[in-house]
Amino acid sequence: PHKDFFELRHTYLQEMIRLEGRGTHMYDKECPQCKSPGPQYRCVDCHGGILYCEGCMVKKHAEAPLHRIKAWNGTFFESKTLKDMGLRVQLGHPPGVRCNNPKQAYANDFVVIDIHGIHQVGVDFCQCETTHNDYQQLLRAEWFPASVSDPKTAATFRVLENFHLLSLESKSSAYEFYRSLSRATDNLGILEKKDRYDNFLIMVRQWRHLKMLKRTGRGHVSEGLDETPEGACAVQCPACPHPGKNLPDDWESAPPHKSRWLYGLFVAIDANFRLKRKAVSREELDPSFGDGWAYFVKEQPFQDWLASQPDPPHRSSCSNHKAVNMANTKFARGLAVTGVGTVDCARHNMKLPCGVGNLIAGERYNVMDYILFSTLRWAQLRVFKISYDIGCQWFKNLWARVAKLPEYLAFSPIGRIFHFLVPKFHLPAHILSCRTRFSFNFTPGVGRTDGEAPERGWANINPVASSTKEMGPGHRKDTLNDFFGDWNWKKTTGLGLELHRKLSIAIARRADHQEDFIDMERTLPQPQLTVWLKEVEAWENGQTEPNPFESRVQKPTQLSVRLELAKREAKELAKGLPTTHSEITRGVLIAAGIDIEDLQRRLRAERQSVGQNAVDHQVKVQNRANALQIRIENWAKAQVLHMPAVVMLRSKRDSSSKPVNPESITLYLPSQLPLTATCGLQLREIEWELRVSQAHDALGNLRQTLQYRYYLYKDKDRNARGQGANTRAHNIIDTVTSKIKAYRDAYRDAYGALLRLKPVLRKHALPSELRVLRDADVRAMPEELDGETEGKRRISWIWLASPLDPYDENDPALIDTIRVEWCKARARAMRWTEEVELLVEEMRRTIAFLKWQTEWWVRYGERRTLAVPEDEEGSRAYALRQASNRRALALNFTSKWTESLSMLQSKHSHC
Repeated sequence: PHKDFFELRHTYLQEMIRLEGRGTHMYDKECPQCKSPGPQYRCVDCHGGILYCEGCMVKKHAEAPLHRIKAWNGTFFESKTLKDMGLRVQLGHPPGVRCNNPKQAYANDFVVIDIHGIHQVGVDFCQCETTHNDYQQLLRAEWFPASVSDPKTAATFRVLENFHLLSLESKSSAYEFYRSLSRATDNLGILEKKDRYDNFLIMVRQWRHLKMLKRTGRGHVSEGLDETPEGACAVQCPACPHPGKNLPDDWESAPPHKSRWLYGLFVAIDANFRLKRKAVSREELDPSFGDGWAYFVKEQPFQDWLASQPDPPHRSSCSNHKAVNMANTKFARGLAVTGVGTVDCARHNMKLPCGVGNLIAGERYNVMDYILFSTLRWAQLRVFKISYDIGCQWFKNLWARVAKLPEYLAFSPIGRIFHFLVPKFHLPAHILSCRTRFSFNFTPGVGRTDGEAPERGWANINPVASSTKEMGPGHRKDTLNDFFGDWNWKKTTGLGLELHRKLSIAIARRADHQEDFIDMERTLPQPQLTVWLKEVEAWENGQTEPNPFESRVQKPTQLSVRLELAKREAKELAKGLPTTHSEITRGVLIAAGIDIEDLQRRLRAERQSVGQNAVDHQVKVQNRANALQIRIENWAKAQVLHMPAVVMLRSKRDSSSKPVNPESITLYLPSQLPLTATCGLQLREIEWELRVSQAHDALGNLRQTLQYRYYLYKDKDRNARGQGANTRAHNIIDTVTSKIKAYRDAYRDAYGALLRLKPVLRKHALPSELRVLRDADVRAMPEELDGETEGKRRISWIWLASPLDPYDENDPALIDTIRVEWCKARARAMRWTEEVELLVEEMRRTIAFLKWQTEWWVRYGERRTLAVPEDEEGSRAYALRQASNRRALALNFTSKWTESLSMLQSKHSHC
């Protein structure tokens, strides 16, 4: 893309330098407006760079007093202000109309901060009888005053709007932004400029606050702003349940399987220690403009209650969670606030009204209790799913602590259902019992919620910490409220794409996991499934029964596996091979050939593992090779009787190639013969049957050995300490791994033979439970592929290929694993099914909420007040524009969701 630029950059550069002079206008001898000679003034912000005389330039900019002017001094252009050129901005009258009673701005020292720089402007206020206050005159000119009395600084609405959006998106500080404007005005830093940075901070803070009030309809209510209810200025989540706004009228009488989870509220609690505040100023000197109106709790009642409530230390019975064990020992020197605690919508990552509070001495239980029930006190719902990274400890004695909360946070748990969970990413740090009891994956009615919503919000807000930690208490809260509101709004407008994406994924994943679960159940006896189903449902109905997701059998240790391997090897040595003689049957011949093939695989593996200096091992391998060579020769003699065609094939091989090791000798079983070679159909059918049984046997051995290795890894991680213990553990694991490779290769050989026999044996169907075995398929039942999590994990098909006998008492550890994995497979299928249903309901709720908001704004637009007509028209116009915006969002979302909902409808119609 830069090739053309490289060729033309000199031209580009010359054009930019050319603009430093008058260009073609150097030949202009007179002002194009009044025809006076020698025009010298050019406007940087007007198009064309045309030169005018001073009088025409001033007249031309009566409606653009903040444009930047350059004057030609005979050599180059230099900056010139319109004020110096004589332009006066008369407020209170249309441009060009003289005021009969003008008043010059205080000390004639008025500064306007605009998007292009910091301007000194000659401003006259109107003092006619029908005039308004100075600050009103400025506001009607879309200049925001820095003070009410004798204002001498203002910022244009456009520069405040620009900085507001820039700060929300880039987290740029007011200081950096103001410095950029200052440099745009004078990049040399030698001109005397009026420093209005402190005034800019004041205006920005007031602008944020007023925009919040405007967008939440507080300018359209009859009561005064001081009567604003707590939480009224928060942007609410449209997809969450709101009785009276987006829930069906009969939601409370819905069937239990729906009302217990589909109409429940998912919330996530967390603390952030980045959003601290230094000990700067005090609440009395710097109060919030809207204390408790948005996301932060009302400060004084919060602090008064905390001061009256001792918070004893809480020791964790789970892992060493710092939030519990170090709650009162956080580093806090020089800090007034050590962070914030928040309550978020766990499904859609939005901050909840009055769900944010300052942490004074760490993540104390009573602080988090107060913040949670500050936002839940208005909830009229029955079911609550509460996610907290230390939820396993925090929920203990919760209702005893809630009883001590102040009356204005009164909340009764009677008739309500609470589920306490731990976010998925944090769960592995907990002890084993917590990982199942508090898991989203194993809890009914949560879909695919992960509980990590606050963490996503921290990534957005943390860059603001460097600015807000230096602010006073009120300024900091107002700023963070603004950022939280913007985050909620962006999440709201993003629901169209987000819910569409999630539903498309959920529909596909639901089908996958339901199919996996059905396939798994086919391999298990129905009586055992009935028992397991009762156990898991009993646990889900209150978690008072034994946890079915936890193992109940002592898993094999390294010593027990070592003994098992030794016993197997003894059996294999004692078994030997059948004797081959002239009266050998066809079945015995093929079976013996398959056994020899197995010995060849083992010898190849042993030869690859022999080191150059391992003389003893080399001797052992050579002896086995010699024995195998004799067996192959004896077997080949019997083979000739039943398969004469192999004589010619072997003679070609012997004459055309060098001697080969016995493990590389081709046996010429029926599956290894060319299709043109003569071979009895019965021999091929015999091999087909033997290969099918070989494949099943190899899968059975593979499954069992994979589970052994999985247990060994777990046992090593828990118990092996030190180099010696780890070396011994790895040696045992390596031995088991070699067995796994042997069973894997045996299956692949059997499956390959079946594929080669299939074109001849057309009447024989390849068993549906046998498939291509990839390396990724060779894993234990609980093992995950890279990138998989518990909720997305799919069991390898090898565990679903053939019936498993849960009554086999020879391996209780394997049966226990199957039971646990059946429970987990069922949970995965249920969670994805719930996710689909929940997403469809959230789509419906979102559209219903936007329609309710549309009607809400329309009512505000129709409201008549005693205001002057122009005020009433502005109020109506804004309300109807907001109503139109909500309609547009609803239509946009509906169009985005049509595809995924149609896909879902199609899936249902095929069921």
